[in-house]
Parts: sequence; C-alpha cells; structure tokens
Amino acid sequence: MQIHHLPYADPGEPDVRSGTRFLLWLGRNQLGGQVKSLLWGLLLHLGIAGSPLGVGLAVQAVIDRSGGDLARAGALLAVLGAAIAVGDTMMHRTAVTNWITAAARVQQLLARKSAELGSLLNRRVAAGEVVAVSTGDVEKIGWFVETLSRFAAAATTLVLVCVGLVVHQPALGVVVAAGVPVLALAALPLLPRATRRADVQREKAGRATELASDTVAGLRVLRGIGGEDLFLGRYREASQQVREAAVHSARMWALIAAVQVLLPGLLLVVVVVYGAGLALEGRVTVGELVTVYGAVALAHHPLRNFEEIAMAYSFSRPSAKRAAGVLALTRTTATGPAAAGEPPAGAPQGGETPAGALPAGQLPPGEAPAGDPPGGDLYDPVTGLLAPAGLFTAVVCGDPDAAGRLADRLGGHPPGEPEAHVSVLLGGTPLDELPLGTARTAVLVQDKDPVLLSGTLRELLDVPSSGRVTPGDALAAARCGDVLDALAQASAEPGGDPMDTRITERGRSLSGGQRQRLALARSLVTDPEVLVLDEPTSAVDSHTEARVAAGVRELRTGRTTVVLASSPLLLDLADRVVFVRDGRAVAVGTHRELLAAEERYRAVVTRETEEDTLVDIEECA
Repeated sequence: MQIHHLPYADPGEPDVRSGTRFLLWLGRNQLGGQVKSLLWGLLLHLGIAGSPLGVGLAVQAVIDRSGGDLARAGALLAVLGAAIAVGDTMMHRTAVTNWITAAARVQQLLARKSAELGSLLNRRVAAGEVVAVSTGDVEKIGWFVETLSRFAAAATTLVLVCVGLVVHQPALGVVVAAGVPVLALAALPLLPRATRRADVQREKAGRATELASDTVAGLRVLRGIGGEDLFLGRYREASQQVREAAVHSARMWALIAAVQVLLPGLLLVVVVVYGAGLALEGRVTVGELVTVYGAVALAHHPLRNFEEIAMAYSFSRPSAKRAAGVLALTRTTATGPAAAGEPPAGAPQGGETPAGALPAGQLPPGEAPAGDPPGGDLYDPVTGLLAPAGLFTAVVCGDPDAAGRLADRLGGHPPGEPEAHVSVLLGGTPLDELPLGTARTAVLVQDKDPVLLSGTLRELLDVPSSGRVTPGDALAAARCGDVLDALAQASAEPGGDPMDTRITERGRSLSGGQRQRLALARSLVTDPEVLVLDEPTSAVDSHTEARVAAGVRELRTGRTTVVLASSPLLLDLADRVVFVRDGRAVAVGTHRELLAAEERYRAVVTRETEEDTLVDIEECA
C-alpha cells in the first residue's frame, strides 16, 4: 500500500480484543510494507556493521605494506558506503509509508465507527477522549507499526554481527556475543515503571483535552456569566499537571537512554583492554582489533532501535487499547423475546393492551415481508409506540431525557438498557437487520441540540436526499426567512446571496432559534421515509412555533413524521398523539381528545401541578 493509494477501499475488520492484538492486526495487514522496510533496514545496518571490517582490512594492509589488500579494502568500503546510502534512503521512505498508512487505516476505522454509532458515540465515550484517540493516539499507533520493521532489521543485524565476530575472531567475539544480549535487554526492568508514568501522562492529557473541548463549546455561555477566568484557571491547572507528568515520564526515559549509552561504553572499554592484551601477546592482529572495536562502537546504532521499540510500545499500547475500545462499540442487535414476536419486557399480561400498543405477537398494521424494502409503519415493541405510515404523529413523554432516549431508539440507536436489545420495526422489518446505509436513508433522527458544521448555507443543505424537496422549500417550511435576511446582511458583498454566506462553526453567529430552524431545514431536505424530530421548536417563540409546525406538516404530507414535543401548538396539528408514561404508550388519540380524557396527559401538556389536577378532579366530582 502506497500513500498515493489512500484512502483504503476497505480498512478491514480489526481485532479489538485487546490493544496488543489490535497492534498485531495492524502489523499483519501491512506485511508487504513491513518486509520492504525490513530488507532495506538490513541493507543499511549490515552496511554499517561491515564498515569496521573494511577499516580493519585497510589498517592491516598498511601494516603489511600490501597495496592490493589496501585497494580491495577501499573497494569494500565504497560498496558498503553505497549500501548505507541506498539502504538509509529507502528504509526511511518505506518506514514513513508504513507509519502514514497505518495511521490512515486507524483513522478510517474510527470514522467508520463514528458514522455507524452516530449520536451514541459521545454518550458512550467522552468527546475529549474521541478527539485524543483520533489525533495523538493514531500517531502513536502508527509510530509503533513503523518501528517494528526497523527493530527487526536491527535485531537481525546484531545476531549476524555476533556470529560473524565469533567466527572471525573467537577470542574477542565471545566477549561481544556475551555482552550484546545484556545491552539489548538492560532496559527491560525499567520499562514497567516508564509505561506507568506514560499512562499517567496520557490520562492527564486526555482530561485536559476534554476540559478544553468543553470550555470552547460553552465559551458563549461562559462569557455571558463571566466565567472565562474560572475555566481558564482550571485548564491552566490541568495543563500544569500534564507538564509535570510529562517531565516525570521523561526522566524515566532519560534514564533508559543513559543505560543504553553507558553499557555499550563499558563493553567497549572491556573489548579494548582485553583486545590490547591479546594484541600484545600476538594472538590477534591490529587489524582484527580495529575490526572488533569498530563493530562494538557501531553496535550502538542498532541498539537504539531496542530503546525506540520499547518506548513506541509503551506509548502505543494504551493508545491502541483506547482505540480498540472505541472500535469495539456496536449498535445493539435485535435479540431477545420481543424480536421473536413475544411481548417485550414489562408488557401488560392477560391480554391487556395499553392504548397505542399492540397485543402480544401481533405485528403492526402495514407490515411488509422481511425481504421488502423499508417502508410502512414504525413500531417500537418496547414502548408500544406505533407511528402509522404517512401520518404526522406526536409523542408526549413528559421527561425530556426519556424523549431523547426514545428518539434514539426510533432511529435504531438504543441507549443500552437491557430491553433496548429489541429492535424497532419499520414495516415489520427490524432496523438492526437492515444495512446501515439503508437504515439511515429510511429513518432520520434530529435531536434537540443539532450541530451545524462550518461552511456556507448552500453547503449545509447539500446533503444526501431523495431530490423531492428543494432547499428553498425546506427553508420556507422551517420559516427561515429572517435567517436568510441575517445571512444576506452578513455577506461580504452588498446584496450577496445568503446561500453563499459562511456560517461559523456550530452556527455560533446565529441565535438558538435560528440554528434550530436551519437544522430542521437540513433534515427536511433529506426527505427520509420516516423523520423523527425531538423538540424541533423548543428555542423559538410561540408565533414562530405555530408557523413552523404548519410548514412541516404541509411539506411532509404523505410521509411518516414523528415529533417528540409537549407544545400544545404543535400537538394540535398532529394527526395522532401518543402519550408515553413510564416507558409505555398508555394513551392515543388527537390532542383535544387526550386533553378531555387523560388527566396525566393534560398535566404534562398544560404544566399543571399535582394540586391543580386534584382541584380539577374535585370540581368534576
């Protein structure tokens, strides 16, 4: 895989059972690149390791006054120099390719998982943690994958050097062969402590990143209450903790680096002292002593790869563990009794069926066979909520958190409770059994706090859609006339097209109501089979709310629309209202019918207190 071939057509299915298994999976998937880097690394290291042999032969040729031997030694050094130049260049090229392609593979996997989980991702993993995994952790993982081949080349070179020295000069070679493994493994006892310190540093850095992300997201509110200095102080304290942890970790790595310098120096001293004695005794020639000395001196270069692989693994293992944790998250599959047609947990027994629900084992009207394209009624077996195809259905929960969880369920993103393993049915087909792209096309959920990405309004509304709803129609239905006027005034050119006016990140230059209506227009443009809106008008005044509700109803005529809200203005326009209490649909009808017949519904919609409800009951009595 070359860099110009990115992105991957398919990044594959990762092994996420542990961080180490994930790293090994990445290495296996880049086996071709690893082999190339290994071969070029061997050429480099063997060229470096062979240089002392050429120097030793040249020195001995001068002592022996042999011009032929000196020429041969010079030719050998020239060949080794060319090997070093080519090997270093190509190893660096292939190693960087391995690094970038591994990081790109992880980023693609994370992006795919984010798209699969949707709004569930930031409910299961902190936003700062996701940012840290997709940036710093990806770099560390790529670093380890890149280091593997260079480490393998260095280790192979050291083995060959030791074997060669033992064969070339056994008296000195045995000393080197005994000392090199000690040098290579000397840092192992220090690694656990260094790893723990690196983990502490990474944990504190993640907290600081999360704090910074939250502060930036809430900067507008912080300025409103004068809280910038307070949060700046908190971030300053967190960043100082990160600095202290980094220094603490660096001290341990400095100690490991010192060991990697000290021990080779001691081995070099031993070789020189012992070799000089052998040379004085005539047991080794001066050229052989120079060769062994040079080999030991240059062994420091491949030994540095042992320190680097240890450092790379120590930093990448927790990063890989976090990445694997994110990649291991899955959408809840359709399992359990309700998926098999049995009544969901908590369903009434003895044939009793709450309003809006269906008897046990009976599928909702309009069900299509399992293999048919998605369409028909939307039915939630857990709550008993039924949204008939082509109608405007309003859902009243009373609890905003429960409404948010229900909206997630209707979109195929159950929040994780045990009963949530039962899939929502669209036309009798479980959403979890549909391909992800098909499910997303069929059902779109807009939560109560939608995000507007930076860009022009034209780019904001340029989303995958059926093509039946134009951006102009969607903006009109969402009553965005004042938003267009504001964008036109903000245009760099007088009388500029508001569609080409740039919207800042998250729409911070707009009011809450304007952002909400633009997000609604974006959802309307997509024109899904089923549109689920969670409190779509909570940030607008009552007059605008009534107009927006009428616009949505008119534009979505003949399409299935589910709105979770408690506003009487919106509920009065719905074809059907379902009242959900304690996780079950307990009443269904029009808004006016439920006001007259269901006291609990009236209390939620009209904001009556319990005392008011008791007074009404007494007056009716």
